[in-house]
Amino acid sequence: MTAAKTTRTSGARHPQITAVVLATTAPAVVWLAAKAAGADMEVTMHGQPTMRVGLPLVLIAALLANLAGWSALLLLRRVTSRSRAAWTVLSGIVLLVSFAPVISARASTGTTLALAVMHLVVAAVLVPGLRRATAT
Repeated sequence: MTAAKTTRTSGARHPQITAVVLATTAPAVVWLAAKAAGADMEVTMHGQPTMRVGLPLVLIAALLANLAGWSALLLLRRVTSRSRAAWTVLSGIVLLVSFAPVISARASTGTTLALAVMHLVVAAVLVPGLRRATAT
């Protein structure tokens, strides 16, 4: 019984870290599914050479975006009493802006769909996860 209690409380101690870890690994699951379905995961951006979107790039990009989001929330908590609401709006704007390269890049339909879903799952995990963590 002690082990079960320890497991439950350890997740409760660091809900922000849990949210960041889950939001970092979630797009990796999408990437793996896309590769298994045959997506080439290659994109070409306006005159640039074709870039392979590999799993390490997905993990690093997601981690950096998630840490930036968490940092923005921490900063907003210092400057406004409505930090959760402001951060949620900011997160929505950032999500919309993040689709610009996805839409403008030349890529197969499967790759474009996978990239769009990756952006959505990061937001779907991080935003409620950090909002919940901030409420406590």
